[in-house]
Amino acid sequence: MLANVYSAGLIGLNACLFSVQVDECNGLPRSIIVGNVSPSVREGLERAIIALKNNGFDLPPKKITINIQPADVRKNGTSFDFAILAGMFIATNVKENPYQNYAFLGELGLDGEIKHIPGVLPMTLAMEEAGIEGVFVGKEDEKEALHCKKLKIIALSCVREWIKILYPFLIKKPSLNSLEMKLKGSRKIEVKKSCISQNQTKKICMGFPLSAKDNKVQKEIADFSDIAGQEAGIRACVIAAAGMHAMLFSGPAGSGKSMLARRIPGILPKLSEEEKLEVSKIYSIAGDLSGEEGLLQERPFRAPHTAISQNTLLGGMVGGNLVPGELALATKGVLFLDELPLFRKETIEALRSPLEEKEVVLHRLQQVFSYKVDCILVAAMNPCPCGFFPDRNRCHCTPGQIRAYQRGISKPILERIDISLELPPVALENALGKEKKFSSEELSKQVIEARRRQNERFKAEEYIEWNSQMGPSELEKYCFLGKKEEDFMKKVFALKNLSMRTYHKVLKVARTIADVDGKEDITVEHLAEAVSYRIVEENLY
Repeated sequence: MLANVYSAGLIGLNACLFSVQVDECNGLPRSIIVGNVSPSVREGLERAIIALKNNGFDLPPKKITINIQPADVRKNGTSFDFAILAGMFIATNVKENPYQNYAFLGELGLDGEIKHIPGVLPMTLAMEEAGIEGVFVGKEDEKEALHCKKLKIIALSCVREWIKILYPFLIKKPSLNSLEMKLKGSRKIEVKKSCISQNQTKKICMGFPLSAKDNKVQKEIADFSDIAGQEAGIRACVIAAAGMHAMLFSGPAGSGKSMLARRIPGILPKLSEEEKLEVSKIYSIAGDLSGEEGLLQERPFRAPHTAISQNTLLGGMVGGNLVPGELALATKGVLFLDELPLFRKETIEALRSPLEEKEVVLHRLQQVFSYKVDCILVAAMNPCPCGFFPDRNRCHCTPGQIRAYQRGISKPILERIDISLELPPVALENALGKEKKFSSEELSKQVIEARRRQNERFKAEEYIEWNSQMGPSELEKYCFLGKKEEDFMKKVFALKNLSMRTYHKVLKVARTIADVDGKEDITVEHLAEAVSYRIVEENLY
């Protein structure tokens, strides 16, 4: 008999629906799997056969062929295990499949336990988009799957529970009719847990409660009111957050560079439901999605160590699957690179294209993957290896050491950063002063209003949402300069020997400054402030 079931797999940071066909025929007793599959998928056939045996169902001595199509797409991962088992069971034990428009997701244990797999959220969303009616998933993946609005979700702990639901005549517990009624009336079926997962067993042995993973308390986002004496830095943070501009802070140790960067998520607008799904899909693929609601609720803040490799930053292959890098995990949030000159040279230079094109294109294992860069890059650096230059009372670095340290960041990278600012050390009287401080709530209102203006401006543009995404044609259209402003920029261009890339960066930042100030037109004051944000590049080169 020929059986056909559905499953899904990951291709880069996207999910794809696959059809799993199983055919039983006379011939030498063997089982083969075809369809351009990786070793991890091929091993799933053995797991499925043994899981069926350990649940009391031996395969007949016939030839069983399994085809996963489309065959021209490489299949990786363990998400196909449950579908392979279901197809073989239907083909060899029954004559029909009562749930033909249902899919199966899950890795199998040899005892038939359905285990967690990464990427359940994007996979179920792809199924919903393709018109699949429902999906069988493991109990641990239920929270992620339930975020699909139309898909019927059946969460199971082990294979035997699935056999009870679909084919109760094979296991003497008549419950098909009642379970069918529950399935038709609800998106979710509550199935009594009969198997304890490996993770739960480990928690019990270690003395942790079973819900420990879901009870993580999210750290409270720090407030800008904690910062004193860095008004220019706070202003730059608001501008970067409003226009999604890349930013670099330079200043002596203790000047507040990290404090400013870590408070930027607190002034960004709250994630919308669509943004929560978009970010959570990436974390689901990375296997790092947890929480009561199964979705990320706060904007991510990523701060990788200086020893990070290029693959870890942009994304790399593990077991044939693309693992999201830090740049992808920071989507809709902030990627903070502290002590930028200490990062590997090739890692920093790998940011050239993402900063310019707002997209990462990866060539891995004869495949091409791409994803949008949709985060705010914030970097920080000291003026010298010890961090105290130009205070010669504290800094003992030689001019050669200082030059070599600063030249760890190339001019092409500096040109691709929209805002670069030098932060002075904070005087004690400023830190202890009673002057009014800026709260994150107040600054957030400025960011939200500036973004509202951008949404109105770009509502006719299909691929542009923020000022930082504008190209030359959009700059000409939306960054009109009057005669006075044009004369000013001509003088600056000649005086500072700007490149056209830097000139465009100045216009983009000036447009955002005008939005933050609530102005429709770009003035000389806005342009002058934008030019002042090229100070680090000017000093280093």
